[in-house]
Amino acid sequence: MPILSRAALVEHLIRARIAGDVATPRENNLDHYRKLANGDRYYWFGLEFGDRWTDEQDVLAVMAERCGVVDDPEHRAGQDTIDPELTVDALDRMAARLKQAAAGRERVLFATGHPGALIDAHGRVAAALRSQGCDIVRIPNGLTADEGYVVQFADVAMFERGASLWHTHSPEPMNAILDGLRALGEPAPDLVVADHGWAGRAAQRGLDSVGYADCNDPALFLAEAEGTMRVTVPLDDHVVDPRFYEPMTAYLLDAAGLLG
Repeated sequence: MPILSRAALVEHLIRARIAGDVATPRENNLDHYRKLANGDRYYWFGLEFGDRWTDEQDVLAVMAERCGVVDDPEHRAGQDTIDPELTVDALDRMAARLKQAAAGRERVLFATGHPGALIDAHGRVAAALRSQGCDIVRIPNGLTADEGYVVQFADVAMFERGASLWHTHSPEPMNAILDGLRALGEPAPDLVVADHGWAGRAAQRGLDSVGYADCNDPALFLAEAEGTMRVTVPLDDHVVDPRFYEPMTAYLLDAAGLLG
């Protein structure tokens, strides 16, 4: 796949609705910001915010700055946005951390709460880092969480229940992995590349964590603003075709020096 220039990638992100005018409605975004501010831990993604984000307008301000949603608090319904320039800026920051991981042959864990969309994006980065000598974490066998199983395909950890891979925001699968590694006497990852509660809980437990987040998932952006998350990339995390993420992943790998 040819590597897109920054300008061409921005155009692709808008065309594929990974950024720009995204499918997530404004009402849904504001509802999630309110629930996080009201202390609903489902929306905290395994992070601990205490009483620091109890005003939904403060949450909105961070989301406008770091994700590119409309910053007008009177915009209550209809279209909302992700700024594709912020997406590419964050991809560049993630690439710098991946380059560091490759140079140090670090131990890296990959996980996703969006197996229907992001498994290939994560898996390609894992394969590229493995080719550079990184130790891609192999999760312990038999891990359970949330009445299901923590499994791994293509070097990416995911949640399974009832013979199906599940979309999950829960931090408990990441707890299961990190606790399982410790029980076996294995070292913790140097870096976690993930999303949802997988990324948030890893960051909360003091690990370098980079990941992806949608405009209705404010927790990881707040964590980056506070310095708990290393990088949060704003994007629609479940567009209609997972292959739409391929140019973005190729750009990321190229920027990290992980191609060729």
